[in-house]
Amino acid sequence: MQLPDHHRPALLVVPTYNEAEGIDLLLDRALATDPTLEVLVVDDGSPDGTGALVAHRASSEERLHLLSRESKLGLGSAYLAGFRYGLAGGYQLFLEMDADLSHDPADITRLIEATRQAGLAIGSRYVEGGAIEGWSSSRHLLSLCANRYSRAMLGFPIRDSTSGFRCYRREVLEAVNLESIDSEGYAFQIDLAYRAWKLGFDVVEIPITFKERRAGRSKMSTNIILEGVFRVTTWGIQSLLRRLGERLERIRR
Repeated sequence: MQLPDHHRPALLVVPTYNEAEGIDLLLDRALATDPTLEVLVVDDGSPDGTGALVAHRASSEERLHLLSRESKLGLGSAYLAGFRYGLAGGYQLFLEMDADLSHDPADITRLIEATRQAGLAIGSRYVEGGAIEGWSSSRHLLSLCANRYSRAMLGFPIRDSTSGFRCYRREVLEAVNLESIDSEGYAFQIDLAYRAWKLGFDVVEIPITFKERRAGRSKMSTNIILEGVFRVTTWGIQSLLRRLGERLERIRR
């Protein structure tokens, strides 16, 4: 039985662009994890008809929703649109998940359970028990270095801040100032985790096994990588300058 709007517990936000080949399987598995879980697909005008497939299914599935956008506007803006939709709809938990089944929907319940003790639960490839299957050694190294660089520059303990499989409590999204976020790609994931941590919310990492996509094409690009490096470096320098300024102020006193 569907709960009243103001008691809706969890919304899974899934951005899509040309994911028609695997979207039905993802939705089948995600919706089967919990009879109260609802799913919002944010489709960026997929030329392959992903949006049309979801719209047809949503017409007879009350737990499935579609937010259609006219063009490819990016991962970060898709999640922000989904979060705004969910906040207006009264959801209390917000999950992120890739559309390509790289993340196992069976882990959704573990992430939700983890937010009983934390504001943000991240499905992590780089804590004990986490793993990656199907990646080349070069891609694995790139991801590992990106996370180590973020940890070093930003000073937080999160080992997999680029992970796109996570669950936020409502109060985290209400606190991080969504309107001020303009990061995309992996930088978006680092950005929100960093903001949540800086605000004092507990962040926990739950081990997951990440598997290379079964269908469609990866959205990874050089621009996404460069944005991540630039943003993390900028945030790190800003944090360092802020700490130095605070020390100087204490000395003057």
